[in-house]
Amino acid sequence: MKAIQYDRPESWALVDLPTPEPGRGEVLIKVLRAGVCGTDRHLHVGEFGPSYPLTPGHEFAGEVVLTGDGVESIRAGQRVVVDNCVQCGECEFCRRHMANFCENTIAQGVNAQGGFAEYIVAREGRCFVVDDLDLDTAVLAEPTACVVHGLDQLAVAPGSRVLSFGAGPTGLILAQLLARHGACDLTVAAPTAFKLEHAREAGAQHTVQIDRTDPAATTRQLAEICPGGFDVVIDATGAVAVLDEAIGLTRSGGTVFVYGMTEENARWTVPPYEIFRRELTIKGSFAQTYSFDRALLLLRNGQVDPAGLITHRFSLDEYGAALEMSGRSECIKAVIQPHG
Repeated sequence: MKAIQYDRPESWALVDLPTPEPGRGEVLIKVLRAGVCGTDRHLHVGEFGPSYPLTPGHEFAGEVVLTGDGVESIRAGQRVVVDNCVQCGECEFCRRHMANFCENTIAQGVNAQGGFAEYIVAREGRCFVVDDLDLDTAVLAEPTACVVHGLDQLAVAPGSRVLSFGAGPTGLILAQLLARHGACDLTVAAPTAFKLEHAREAGAQHTVQIDRTDPAATTRQLAEICPGGFDVVIDATGAVAVLDEAIGLTRSGGTVFVYGMTEENARWTVPPYEIFRRELTIKGSFAQTYSFDRALLLLRNGQVDPAGLITHRFSLDEYGAALEMSGRSECIKAVIQPHG
């Protein structure tokens, strides 16, 4: 089979690998869609704990073509999405029901084979049947699950005024769910006009186009929308410059939510006296656990609308172009279709 394979950071090739065979309790999946994520750009440069040789791709949907011994809940011909992380269940964090911090996690697309390949093997228990969803909807299950986990962490109080920076795929899914679950007044700030139109359609009451040449003007505009400060300020960009503005835009007693993934060596200067004096809360959200079933329910009942989120499509041999495009302003979501 064809697959993308890295042997070290920034060094990858389209290679021929043996098609994997499912073991007991596993299924072989023909990958039909694989989303390109910001995490993949971090993995490209060696961040986020990759193991080599690595086939990335942690957001994927496909068709089961073969089942291993003992598989009972899934049959060949069904379409599935996969929760790509398997926790050990035995380390200190797993025993404390904190599986997101499992010390022995196997994460397909990070330290195990991922979905930027024609075929992939996955455990039966990590698969969710999605025969009722079209592939462009199903492939959004993993990023939607990450948003669900983020909202679990954030626990937005009903009636909150929320500012969210960023209108990428997860930022827009986040906007959709914030508008339906807690945020009675939602502002989305991003640099790209057409993405802000998606945010308005998602339910944002206010949108602000960030002026990268004059960030102070953007901050003033946001402060005018909510003079007393927002109850919650979310960074879904991973940009330290955005986080630098967040505390000043948060009301006393409010919350700053670090949702976007920064570079691993990035540093954010937080004024401790401000946290102390104004009783601010800083929260983070990492990946997801126990969220896939709810993510699929949200996609099935229309509370997450996938329309327009996938803007670019690539084949496996266009992986480099897909990775590059996923970081450009004209792209919301890029997907790879390994079989054309």
